[in-house]
Amino acid sequence: MILGGFISVLDNTGSDMIGALHSGLILFAFLVVCESEPTHAGPDRMGDSHGQPRLAHLTSHWAFQLVNDSLAFSRADSFCRGQFSSLADLDQSDEREGVMELLQQTGLRTPIWVRNPSKAVNKPVALSKQYSPFSALSFPRDSREGFVRVNMSFPALSSVSVCVRVQWNSEWNEVSTIFSYAAPVITNEFQLRGQVDKQGRILLALIIHGKHLPYKASFPNDGAWHHICVMWRRNSGHWAIYVDGDKKDLGSDTDTSRDIYGDGILILGQDQDSFGGNFTEPFFGNITDLNVWNMTLETRHVLALNACSSIDQEVVFSWNPDHLIKHPVVKEEQVHLFCRVVLQQMALQGCRTLQGWQDQLPLLVVTECSDSLPFICRSSRERYLKMKQMSDSQNLQPSAFMNHLMKLSNKTQATLGQQPSELSSLAQASALLDVSVQALEDTQEELQPTDMVALIQLLSLAADVPTLPLADATNHSQDRVQELSQHFISVADSIISEDNALKWQAIKEVVSGPMDVVKSIDRMVTSLSPRLMAETDRLTIHSPNIKLEVQQQRLQDGSKGSSFCGPETDKHTSVDCISVPHHKIQDLHNNGFHRLTLVNTWYGSLRPLFNPGENITMVPTVTDGSQSYLGTVLGSSVISTTVLGDDQPVSTAVHFKLQHRAQNPAGTVYDPVCAFWDFELNPEAGGWWNTKGCEVVSKQHGYTVCYCNHTTNFALLLQVYEAQRSPENEKALQVLTFIGCGVSLCGLLFTFILFIAVGVPKSDRTTVHKNLIVALGIAELLLMCSDWASANEAACFVVTALLHLFFMASFSWMLVEGLLLWSKVVSVNISEDRRMKLYYIIGWGLPVLIVGVTLAVSVDEYKADGHCWLNVKTDTIWAFVGPVIFVLAVNAVVLCRVVMVTVSSARRRTKMLSPSSASKMQTFDLTWAVTRPVLILLPVLGLTWLCGVLVHLSVVIAYVFIALNAFQGLYIFLVYAVYNSEVRNAIKRIKEKRKALSFTNCSQPTSFLPSQRAPISSWGHSALTPSSPETSETSGPPSSASTSLVIKNESFRKESFVTFSLKPASGNQVVQLTGFKPSGTTLTTRC
Repeated sequence: MILGGFISVLDNTGSDMIGALHSGLILFAFLVVCESEPTHAGPDRMGDSHGQPRLAHLTSHWAFQLVNDSLAFSRADSFCRGQFSSLADLDQSDEREGVMELLQQTGLRTPIWVRNPSKAVNKPVALSKQYSPFSALSFPRDSREGFVRVNMSFPALSSVSVCVRVQWNSEWNEVSTIFSYAAPVITNEFQLRGQVDKQGRILLALIIHGKHLPYKASFPNDGAWHHICVMWRRNSGHWAIYVDGDKKDLGSDTDTSRDIYGDGILILGQDQDSFGGNFTEPFFGNITDLNVWNMTLETRHVLALNACSSIDQEVVFSWNPDHLIKHPVVKEEQVHLFCRVVLQQMALQGCRTLQGWQDQLPLLVVTECSDSLPFICRSSRERYLKMKQMSDSQNLQPSAFMNHLMKLSNKTQATLGQQPSELSSLAQASALLDVSVQALEDTQEELQPTDMVALIQLLSLAADVPTLPLADATNHSQDRVQELSQHFISVADSIISEDNALKWQAIKEVVSGPMDVVKSIDRMVTSLSPRLMAETDRLTIHSPNIKLEVQQQRLQDGSKGSSFCGPETDKHTSVDCISVPHHKIQDLHNNGFHRLTLVNTWYGSLRPLFNPGENITMVPTVTDGSQSYLGTVLGSSVISTTVLGDDQPVSTAVHFKLQHRAQNPAGTVYDPVCAFWDFELNPEAGGWWNTKGCEVVSKQHGYTVCYCNHTTNFALLLQVYEAQRSPENEKALQVLTFIGCGVSLCGLLFTFILFIAVGVPKSDRTTVHKNLIVALGIAELLLMCSDWASANEAACFVVTALLHLFFMASFSWMLVEGLLLWSKVVSVNISEDRRMKLYYIIGWGLPVLIVGVTLAVSVDEYKADGHCWLNVKTDTIWAFVGPVIFVLAVNAVVLCRVVMVTVSSARRRTKMLSPSSASKMQTFDLTWAVTRPVLILLPVLGLTWLCGVLVHLSVVIAYVFIALNAFQGLYIFLVYAVYNSEVRNAIKRIKEKRKALSFTNCSQPTSFLPSQRAPISSWGHSALTPSSPETSETSGPPSSASTSLVIKNESFRKESFVTFSLKPASGNQVVQLTGFKPSGTTLTTRC
């Protein structure tokens, strides 16, 4: 038995009807029982539980159903939404044809509602977009003399509307006059006055033609601004009072014999006991935006004015302080008033109706949205047919839940009809929810898919049931509101239970998903929050899968921030929490809000209800190639916050922390992304996940902290990656990187010291080497320190910028190395001085320019989250990757050119060899000609970084990449210091110079240090005879003694000898150094 709005009932009006059960509990929207499924586009005749015929028309894509029950536009729209459809839209030709065909078959001639695509969506918007400036008049409490006169002459008025914004002084409790219009013949011609009742409300009353109408319309005495419109029409005597866009009081018991007299005086803030004077009953507070029309405004006009919009109707007086005469005590002030801009468009334009057809085109007319008209709901053909199939199945074999529900309904005291218009009170909705909760508790069997669809529809309809104004609420109605909320959450909890995960897949063709239930809860709590919080500041409703908390506070200086956490569990050490920062709440107070209401909800069971096989489309955040992206899944509970400032939705920033609840299969890793459910992103599918305005604050083990600049339903999306490396490999690579950077830094330092200390001849090549060493060394040092700096946000940002700068400088000098090498291989006609200036501009100027421009353009997205490096999730990373790719491409071309030149030289040398050895030598020379430049040039040209493109393919390549680049400094030390001929020659020259200095040092001839490379010299000591070769050129007297020291220096040749002769001469000792060479040449030095 399938029905249409979950409105089954027992008629208790007579004893003979007691216990009678009607033929159904309306559970489905279309109240359809069909004998057969239509197989072509055409009418499908239906019947509800009363047998009333209904028609649906099916086209190739759509299904249209006429709901011939008159509702206001908002309720018609809500009813269609509750049936997983929408109001018909006539903007497309296929929809126009379907609607026209359906209306022709039903013969309906009355207007019907149609959807307005441009209708504003009721969602929170930024505070900056909801304020309008006004010039207000302040009537101080310390003087009863204040008044303001409108400086103009009024004509006689057959109809009149006056709208004004009022801020009542909450400390004043006596009767006050907001405005009074007095004519020469009667003082109380048209007047609006107010007084405070015992419940703290401001009651309003009109005086028309001297007749005092009752105090009935009201607004709370809360010190906030309120918009009031009053109107009167002579021909019907009709009058009305609107407060904040709602019609609060109306009647028609006024004198209709005459117009309102002209040439009167309009006074603000005082009652005129005489024409233009004798003031009494003063008003204390603030007044602004008073306007007068010679007509009675429609409801849509009042709504537009309440939303700070203008209307086209001709005005008699428009608010302008320059046209006012003020008493000295009345001061003019500038104020910014909160305006509900989300209602401006619809309030100003009204709602669209279809009046008929002309030349096959619809005649559309805008009318009052509060009028009651029939309407057409439109859904997809597939959804309609699926619902019909479920309807037939339920009729043939009702579920256990449905049978028990029918039995319980025989005991309920609610008397409800089956039409959607009859679910129009909280009492009816509460009774239906109460019966549903009882059936859910008593039924042992699980819910069937058809039961879930029925309950989801019930929640959608109950969420939109109109409520009485708070001023009209009674204690009984307050209890009923809390009971309805409890039952609403209980029913919702049973629907989103994890046990129903498979059933959600069965109804996915009808229901968009579990977020439909979340949306209904949001609407219900937002609508009932003023009633729920009328007697308390905090309300908590807790069920196994849902925790709802409503908080309310009066805003004042020093208001504290607000936080909400989900339930504590043994499984998780910390809980899911969401908070509104203190300074955001203070901003609300500074912007004129007086009362803040926070609606917080936690949903713990939604994650399993989303189809695990349905991947969430999202761009992967890890783009460095280290991991293979597999997809994105919902990985946490859902938590939400709705902020109401003076009962109006306000958007503000929030922080939230959510646990990672998805399991981590072996071989995969997760990267969390902060997201929210956007109901407007894909309306036909019920919405989709969005990340706009949200960012990760911190990632910890097991949970993530997020920031979003708006309020809605939040969750963590976990991007799944196939782990390319085990944790052991990751740790080994980190250790290898740190060790390699340390060794590399030492190698670069030693190389630089050698270049300076040994006196390598100055040249453009050594200068370029030195600059490359400095840039690369500082970059390596910063890289080693980056992990320590990540704990401090400011320090991490500075380290990131410096890393970017010095790594860019390293690659720039690698580019210079390539350009210098090209200039050696290919003749370049440019002087060395000019060339070095260009090299310095490229090596240091270009990196500074790149980093500076990047910081200026994207400073907010510059640094990555969690570590000190560029943000790889944005285009910022291309400020490094782009130049690196360019440098590597240029240097690769240079290397190819060098190899070609060396191979050509090797071939020329082989042609000079004898034919017998040419082939063997040619192979060796060609191989060495290719290998040698590659080995020598790889470190300075940076071509080892090309391995970084392939690291995601294998862990072996990752190790090779780390080894080649982390040890780049050591490689430079070996190639360009240890085995560099210029460095070695410079060291050799230093050694030879030191030996020569030692040999010629006469003061200390006894100490000789052998060469490190030469074997130790043989030393001999003997007395020389005059005839020996080591004697002097002239012989001395026989009495003269001569001592000779002979050195066999094998560092020269085996046949080389050096002798030192010491002999006295004229009281002085003479040292003679004699060297004998194999050629027979003798060198003698005498000191």
